[in-house]
Amino acid sequence: MAPYPSANEPSYPSHHAPGPVLNGPYPPPPGAGYGPPLNQHHAAPPAPGYRPEFQNSHSAPTGFSPTQPGDGLESAALLRRARRAPRSGWRRTVHRITGGRVNPGESQQTVYYDDLVRQANAPVRGDFRIAVLSLKGGVGKTTTTVGLGSTFASLRGDRIIAVDANPDLGTLSQRVQVQTPSTVRDLLLDKAIYRYSDVRRHTSQSSSRLEVLASERDPATAETFNEQDYRTVMKTLQRYYNIILTDCGTGLSHSAMNGVLDLAQSLILVSTPALDGARSASATLDWLQTHGYQHLVSRAVVVLSGPRKDSTKIDVDQLAQHFLARTRAVQIIPYDDHLAEGAEVDLELLDKATRRAFVELAATVAEDFALASDEPGLH
Repeated sequence: MAPYPSANEPSYPSHHAPGPVLNGPYPPPPGAGYGPPLNQHHAAPPAPGYRPEFQNSHSAPTGFSPTQPGDGLESAALLRRARRAPRSGWRRTVHRITGGRVNPGESQQTVYYDDLVRQANAPVRGDFRIAVLSLKGGVGKTTTTVGLGSTFASLRGDRIIAVDANPDLGTLSQRVQVQTPSTVRDLLLDKAIYRYSDVRRHTSQSSSRLEVLASERDPATAETFNEQDYRTVMKTLQRYYNIILTDCGTGLSHSAMNGVLDLAQSLILVSTPALDGARSASATLDWLQTHGYQHLVSRAVVVLSGPRKDSTKIDVDQLAQHFLARTRAVQIIPYDDHLAEGAEVDLELLDKATRRAFVELAATVAEDFALASDEPGLH
């Protein structure tokens, strides 16, 4: 897991400090760098002027009327929770040198991060399918797919896979260490898949445990990957994986995209804080809205893949507000030298701000796990 120390605390080996997740009031609290808490009992204070109605979530009823004996007698409500020993920074030092007599507890940043991790670990019933989409190339779509998938895989104990559905020589497999020459076509042709290990021989796995199913390397063969092929692949993968990410191509008219959008339970739209990228992303939302995918638009998460610092003159605040008016969340992934290399992605080599941004993105996406928990399997 990513480290979470604040700027004045030393690194702890498993966590990262919280960063900006723009799902609700925007901008985030000055200086805090993160949005409204996922868990009101433990998270940092909300932003000044925060109003709950900005959240596109289902609030619990305010009244309480027990219907069975013992209702309301949960341990969390009746027992005083023991304060855990701090895991890093001056708080840990104080706790250690006083023999535990003085326990300042964890920082708000640490508690907030722990809430993010809990949210990212929300249970999935069956499988959950995420489409990562962008009509403009070079905006960080594949990077976002690997970063999000790797983050889920590093935080959770179940199986996560990313599928390259780009018919134009997708580069997803280049972002992990290649362990097999197999591609999605080899999986389709394999008629002896009866257990997980039969699928695993066709995938490569990163150090984070994310598995990747590569696209065809021959352009002529890749172009023949159609909607039925995609549906067949998904029907196989859903038997063995809990979270399935699809790295889409840049065209909406390709046959496979019909299957991708029909089967997707969550949509991540990737753009850059540049005028052409923003216009392309907005046009994508328009197309989806008019072609029967309103449900994906309303629950979509927009990722703004950040350029080099101070290299853009676009008003990011205004851009975020534009997308928040149409989707449920906006997440900024800051520029990162390691990601810019275009090579294998190693979470341990990312900047702290980048790692925490991916954790926040994972937590935001995971909010929809419960909404899709009762959806039937693929047909």
